[in-house]
Amino acid sequence: MAVLDVYSRSGDASKQIELSDAFVDAEVNESVVHQCVVAHLANRRRGTAAAKTRAEVSGSGKKLYRQKGTGRARMGDIRSSIRVHGGIIFGPKPRSYRQFTPKKVRRLGLLSALASKFQNGDCVLIEDFTLEQPKTKAVVDMLSKLELSGKTLFVIGQAEPNIYLSARNVPKVDVRVWDQLSVYDVVWHDKIVLTETAAASLQAKLAQGASDTPSVEDAE
Repeated sequence: MAVLDVYSRSGDASKQIELSDAFVDAEVNESVVHQCVVAHLANRRRGTAAAKTRAEVSGSGKKLYRQKGTGRARMGDIRSSIRVHGGIIFGPKPRSYRQFTPKKVRRLGLLSALASKFQNGDCVLIEDFTLEQPKTKAVVDMLSKLELSGKTLFVIGQAEPNIYLSARNVPKVDVRVWDQLSVYDVVWHDKIVLTETAAASLQAKLAQGASDTPSVEDAE
């Protein structure tokens, strides 16, 4: 078991908790993390780009001039793809870029991404907290006392609108509920701030189910 400090909002280490080695010191499978990030970005693409072919652009289908005797190149109708405002050859059409990633692979990717943050000292545990009202200054003060800078992600145990509203005006700071956390969220942010409840929930979801997830060799 790994023993980690839990910090209060004032920046002091108030207590310690134990987390499973299978959660904190898990082997980092970079190929699976990469696969999950690529799939996440692909699934965000809208795929709505479209270009008109020569059958879809406006214009007459009549041949512009006779085939021979003009001294110019042979030419078809005004919608030809080699003319200005003509149709596009092999242009983009609406399509789906979606990639399917199995649940067990997603879990292994999230476990690897979080373990990497723990092992590099980029994951901080804090006590569960709430805010009585939205107050951006409370989040700014907390970041200052915890000595956190750069892109920071707060992972909380349950939806807290006041925390979300307080953090959304702080540049490079985001908030996620633990069950909405993705591999891309973990990789993109420099620092991860886990509440006690979020850490316990993620450990129960990932570490205890590690035996059901594919191994590093299987995932590759």
